[in-house]
Amino acid sequence: MGDQYQRAKRKTKGQGNWRIVRYADDFVVMVSGGRQHAEALREEVAQVIAPLGLRLSPEKTRVVHLDEGFDFLGFHIRRRRKRGTQKQCVHTVPSKKAVQAIKDKVARKTYRSTRRQSLAELITSINQTLRGWANYFRHGVSKRVFSLLDHHAWWRIVGWIRAKYSRIGMKELRRRFCDRGWRIAHDGVVFTGASSVAVTRYRYRGSTIPTPWTPNSAGLKVA
Repeated sequence: MGDQYQRAKRKTKGQGNWRIVRYADDFVVMVSGGRQHAEALREEVAQVIAPLGLRLSPEKTRVVHLDEGFDFLGFHIRRRRKRGTQKQCVHTVPSKKAVQAIKDKVARKTYRSTRRQSLAELITSINQTLRGWANYFRHGVSKRVFSLLDHHAWWRIVGWIRAKYSRIGMKELRRRFCDRGWRIAHDGVVFTGASSVAVTRYRYRGSTIPTPWTPNSAGLKVA
């Protein structure tokens, strides 16, 4: 809200500053100030959207401190101390709800009713599901979550194999259905999971992202 000078001026007067991040009808308003500034802004937002026939959902609208964290678009955003230092960093990780949702999908793919398909088909299906999920979350602090998710999926596949092939032992399972160590593979299809997607941290670009209100070098507005 405003340029750097205007924001500094508001701060010296004890007023709050804010920025809005929006995707479709979901948005977060980040406030630099006290709780009273955030609560006042919430009321102002409610007044602005009312003429549009919209209202804030009481269940989804909260005023929280960044140290408490909040969920937005499947991510949990929270400020924490960086391990081994006194530096405070904002971490963006897949939310617990998002992680549970993908675990539930993997569980459904390994239900008893799916044992009619081949192991190669199961591995392919789970790989596709995990890769799609990981591609969305690859810009967060997600490496550890990907690893834990793959661990969960690996055990679900192992349980599926043992149930399908008359409760075979782990040694027999490794001999027949693993190609390198304990990596599950069958008929040329290898379980790669979410960890096959490289984590690429998002770099903040701020006002360098073009908008319809960004003037170009000719003094015109970008359409």
